[in-house]
This record gives sequence, structure tokens and C-alpha cells, in this order.
Amino acid sequence: MSASQSTRRPGAPVAARHRTVAGPAGRLHAVEQGDGSLVLLVHGFPESWYSWRHQLPALAGAGYRAVALDVRGYGRSSRPADPAAYRMRELVADNLALVRALGEETAVVVGHDWGSNIAAASALLHPEVFRAVGLLSVPYAPPGGPRPGEVFAGMGGPEEFYVSYFQRPGRAEAEIEPDVRGWLAGFFAALSADTMPGADAPDPHFVSRADGGTLRERFPRGVRPAWLSEADLDVYAGEFERTGLTGALNRYRNMDRDWAELAGLAGRPLEQPALFVGGTRDASTTWMAEAIDAFPRTLPALAGAHLLEGCGHWVQQERPAEVNGLLTGWLDALPEV
Repeated sequence: MSASQSTRRPGAPVAARHRTVAGPAGRLHAVEQGDGSLVLLVHGFPESWYSWRHQLPALAGAGYRAVALDVRGYGRSSRPADPAAYRMRELVADNLALVRALGEETAVVVGHDWGSNIAAASALLHPEVFRAVGLLSVPYAPPGGPRPGEVFAGMGGPEEFYVSYFQRPGRAEAEIEPDVRGWLAGFFAALSADTMPGADAPDPHFVSRADGGTLRERFPRGVRPAWLSEADLDVYAGEFERTGLTGALNRYRNMDRDWAELAGLAGRPLEQPALFVGGTRDASTTWMAEAIDAFPRTLPALAGAHLLEGCGHWVQQERPAEVNGLLTGWLDALPEV
């Protein structure tokens, strides 16, 4: 047991600090705050460690060592050129390397969006290290089933699902990178409860197959979610203007590789203590309603599945106080290590 994993001592946390450690692909950047048992926070698309800015001080104040990383391809972490470097096993290896570099033996891992999938895979592949798993927005679905590329290609009829749109190298980059800030503002607004299009508007998750449409065409215009300040948007835009979007988008380009590489774990439940938090207005919780219904089988040690009424996709940013309360309550109930 490391020194930081001794008895929790809630109190005034130390200031957050940036640190960079060696990872399998080169460099892993993370932001750390607090002392105590390690809680690793894994963001989704198109975000960064900054997505956890409300959770870092809350978890630190509750007596935990909270660490939010830039996932491979994002921010100050390395961005390998090979698209295959972004497959799930590689991202899990990054999480494992970060835990070791921090001098820890175990961690609780919490993820949002793609980070939820990465957190779940980390717990599935290394249960000896990742002792509990928190999933935000995207519910756990065990490996297996039909090939993802075929499933997504068949969605939408005359329209193309955004996952398929993202999978073709260079295509989404051509849409996004001429105006990164504007695209991010629209994407965040399209999936936020207070700014998302109404039920009678075209679904922003699809593009027209017939006329070479773009996602941007369906984003809300001239609105900004309440949770996203101009300064927050500056942070996100500044990172992607510097790095480009290819590293982030390469996650989508490995879904069929992951399906093949994880085939031996088909149907495998996560046995560790688990928590799920989603929003009732998040498409992820409706598209994957069957995965939520299957939690008694797929997450047998689930402590709670919470759907926040009227919340969109960006749960820990839209509703930070509620998410912080759920996270700290769950963490406090875990056995101390």
C-alpha cells in the first residue's frame, strides 16, 4: 500500500498541479489535486483533462488523490502518427502506466463518453489494478456482438451516423479544423440540455449522404450552453487549434480493431464496484437503454445507476454539484485500501 492510499483525511486540498510522465507512446500529461486513494479521471471526445475541472477540487477536498489525464492524442499527451496506436488496448496501457508512474498499486477509474469505454476496458483487462469503475454518460456494454462498423453503416437510411462519418481519415478534420472554436461551440451546444435542437429539428448526430453534408449544418447557431463560459471554450479551442483533431478522431477509427482484439472477452461482466451517471436528455442513454437494463448481469456490483433529469451529454460539466455528490458518496462507501 502506498502512502497516498492510507486512511482518507478530508480537508483543504493542495492546489492542482500539472505533471508529465513517460507512457507507452511517449508522454502522458495529467493534472493532479489532493492526497489519498487514487481516482483516475478519463475524458471523452472532444475534450481534455479540463473536463474534470469541477471534480478535481471536489474529490481532493473529500480526501482523494484526483488525477485527470489528457488521453493519448489530446492536449499535452503524445499523438502517435499511426491510427492503430489509438486502439483500446493501447489506451488501457496508458492508464496502467500512469498509475505506476504515480507510485500507486491500485486506482478507481472514472470515465465520461469515450473515457467511460476506456475506464470499463481498463477495469476489464486489469482488475488487479482498477478496483472500482465509474461510468458517465455511456453505459457499460461487454465486448462482443456484431462488428461495429457494420452496425453504424446501417444506421440512418439516407443519412450517415456521425460515428461512420468520423471513421474516414481526413473527412471530419476538413470540416472542423478551418474553424475549431466555432465547431466545438456548436458540438457542445448540440448535446447540451439547454441548447440542443428540439424534437422537430434534424438530428445533429447524422449528416446527409446525398449532398456531402456536414455535422456543423445541424448544430444550433448563436447559442452557448450555460455550463460553457467563453473562457472554457477558449481552453478547449486552444488545445485543438494547437494539436489538430486527428489524434482525437483516431479513437473512432479503431472500433473494428477493438472488436476483434477483445473478442475473447465477449459477454464478460465487470465484477468491480461500479457507478453509472447519465442524463435523461443524453442520446447515449436512449440508444443504449438495453445496456442499462442489462446492468444486473453486466455490472453485478453496481452501487447505483443515476439518470439526472433534464441533463444532456456533458453530465459532469452540466451538473457538477450533483455528479460530485454522487462520486464522493460512492467513493466514500468503497472499502479503504
